[in-house]
Amino acid sequence: MHKTLFFAFLLIQNVLFAQYAERSLSSEKWQFRNSKDKNWLPATIPGTVHLDLMNNKLIPDPFKDENEKKVQWVENEDWDYQTHFDILSKEFDFTNIDLVFNGLDTFSEIYLNGKLLKKTDNMFRKWEIPVKEYVKLGDNLLQVKFKSAVHEGKELAKKVPFTMPESPRSFVRKAQYQFGWDWGPRLVTAGIWKDVKLEFWGNAKVKNIQVQQKSLTSTLAEISFNMNIFAEEEGEYFTWFNLNRGMHKFHLNKGFNTIKLPYSIKDPKRWQPNGRGKPHQYATKITLYKKGGRIIREIKVTYGLKDIELVQKKDEKGKSFSFKVNGDPLYIKGTNWIPADSFSPRITKEKYQQLIKAAKEANMNMIRIWGGGIYEDEEFYRACDENGILVWQDFMFAGSFYPADNEFLENVKEEVKDQVNRLQNHPSIALWCGNNEIDEAIVNWGYQKQFKYSKADSLQVWKDYKKLFHEVIPNTLKENLSPDKNIYWPSSPSIGWGHKESLTEGDSHYWGVWWGEQPFEIYNEKVGRFMSEYGFQGMPTLETTKSMFSGVPDLSLKNSTIKAHEKHARGWEIINKYMERDYKTPADFVKYNYVSQLLQARGMQTAIEAHRRAKPYNMGTLYWQLNDCWPVVSWSSVDYSGNWKAFHYQAKRSYEPVLPSVVETEGTYDIYFINDLIEEYEGVSGAELFDFNGKFLWGIDALDKLPANSSEKHFDISKREFSEFDLSKTVLKVYFNNNSAKHEKLFFFKSPKDLKLSKPQITIKEVSPTEIEVSTDVLAKDVYLIGDTHFSDNFFDLLPGTSKRITLSKFLDKVEVMSLFDTL
Repeated sequence: MHKTLFFAFLLIQNVLFAQYAERSLSSEKWQFRNSKDKNWLPATIPGTVHLDLMNNKLIPDPFKDENEKKVQWVENEDWDYQTHFDILSKEFDFTNIDLVFNGLDTFSEIYLNGKLLKKTDNMFRKWEIPVKEYVKLGDNLLQVKFKSAVHEGKELAKKVPFTMPESPRSFVRKAQYQFGWDWGPRLVTAGIWKDVKLEFWGNAKVKNIQVQQKSLTSTLAEISFNMNIFAEEEGEYFTWFNLNRGMHKFHLNKGFNTIKLPYSIKDPKRWQPNGRGKPHQYATKITLYKKGGRIIREIKVTYGLKDIELVQKKDEKGKSFSFKVNGDPLYIKGTNWIPADSFSPRITKEKYQQLIKAAKEANMNMIRIWGGGIYEDEEFYRACDENGILVWQDFMFAGSFYPADNEFLENVKEEVKDQVNRLQNHPSIALWCGNNEIDEAIVNWGYQKQFKYSKADSLQVWKDYKKLFHEVIPNTLKENLSPDKNIYWPSSPSIGWGHKESLTEGDSHYWGVWWGEQPFEIYNEKVGRFMSEYGFQGMPTLETTKSMFSGVPDLSLKNSTIKAHEKHARGWEIINKYMERDYKTPADFVKYNYVSQLLQARGMQTAIEAHRRAKPYNMGTLYWQLNDCWPVVSWSSVDYSGNWKAFHYQAKRSYEPVLPSVVETEGTYDIYFINDLIEEYEGVSGAELFDFNGKFLWGIDALDKLPANSSEKHFDISKREFSEFDLSKTVLKVYFNNNSAKHEKLFFFKSPKDLKLSKPQITIKEVSPTEIEVSTDVLAKDVYLIGDTHFSDNFFDLLPGTSKRITLSKFLDKVEVMSLFDTL
């Protein structure tokens, strides 16, 4: 018999003798209690103590009313969890049994049948414990006893001779946002927040498989499957690949082994980011078995093939910061991500998919996972892989100082190893970043003065920072990542927004708008090489605002519940200040909600288009933020319920691959055309001036070409051209059209409050049960379609004599409509 066919036959014949099995314990009947109490109550795993308390009606929903205040006691208590499970004889017969916790939040003691197995101190680590000697046939008792993270953090803080900012959160390795942020509540959780399972195995166990891309051309990909295997039994082993029927024979010593298995793919298909092609992925099934045909494990490995490079080159203006993907410069368009719920175990796969789809539909190609949250669930990365969304992955450190004693550093090292091993094969991962805003916090935020640090204290903080983010984390990455996946950036931003260099090199968090209360127009001047954070707040949709109430909503800006769901201390004041600049502030709550969304969208449009016009000086824009963790007034473009705010619709327009843009100078209106495509784009460009009744007043057009991957000023219009017109009653349409698509932008010369609008008669015509056509008799500014459905476009401007087709996610009997005129 042919050798490969013989081994294939062995695999089929011996499948029943597999040396690996696993069983989830999450579905067992779990119970929990306050450690001070005797009575046990039902619990859900994965979960958190707050969710279990809510399910047992012991606390109110903290997302409703002002209930957040009522549940603060939970963080100061210790909590116990337990379950019983049976071990069957066929399970007990395995040589090895491991108890695996994928996530424990955070300080816990694990007991099995009364035996203390492990103490844990990190929410982000995987805990894998051999338990063969502690389990027994039949009934077993598993207990996890959680200590208050707040109390434990305070004890750890006592070991440092000076006061650390944000203490005690910076001493505990758990999600930092749980301690409260300016968009989120303080809900410091505890519990078994990820799956728990038993793994049964015999001769050997595959600990990790790393897919290393060694070379990639259009005709051949050379990769290596680097397998970490723990062998109980020394001897000859084999692997079998399903794709090319490749077989490898190797020797394993007793203990840990690293085996590198070469693999070739002819005519490979590359994983491409959104807007550049299909995000192709491969799936290879690897079967490990021992000589004699006993199957050790079958594992399917999913991965993608891509080349990615972070380009930093000195130039006359500073140093570039850009990504090159599959050989071509890629202008990054995207957003920042926070956890999609304060109680992360209840984030569903559907919610992950919905949010990543919203990013893709808005023409994005990157999401930055902010360092104050969590390393996200597999479903998040899977959704990014499938939708061509690159991931900038922060490690979970944000906006504080962190200790660097040996125990803390070793804990972080293990955390990094666990997360890198889990995530590295996802083709969406683009960059690993040490932290969020800690370099800036040390240099700019004045904590040293606030807490009266000595010179020695300040030097220690900087020494600890360097040790953690410039030594431990990057060195751990080098040890655990293949070179093709190791792009590391110590801190985001690299330089704080008050410094000139923040706009000439590295990545920039620009907060002169909002925090600095500068006008939106300052965005046209403050453009860095890569804008990784900037933003402005807007209210959530009316539906989500109503969900803040447990009873009948009282929609009033004076209502205490509404106020409580704005976590920034001066949030309302800042929104009102900006609103007064550009809009007439409505007294009616519904209209105020609408205008606050328009205001946010207006500011972010100004920022995004300023960044994109500056290409290639600027090569990326990631606004703050995509999503929310609860119903709240915030910087998000998609609210907690998944509804698109006006900003997200605007982001979709501002991130179009071909974009006309207008910027006003002292004497001209400069017309830019931005082309993110990697091929030249031909068409007809021009501009037309109309009054609000649709009358044509002025125009210019020409045949035009947009160079590949470019942003250029194509012409300008002298302000003298329009001196005879009342610009408060006119609009400029700028366009670049060809046979396949129209790219148009309406530019208004005055701020919204100074426009002389007439009341539009907006007509909505049903085309099909899920499609409508919207038209108007005069200019309709900021058309707002209202209804319990998702509209494919909304908050748009509409000229008379034109119409817009809108698809609906579901049929509505009636669609209500509002425009800016209704707020005057």
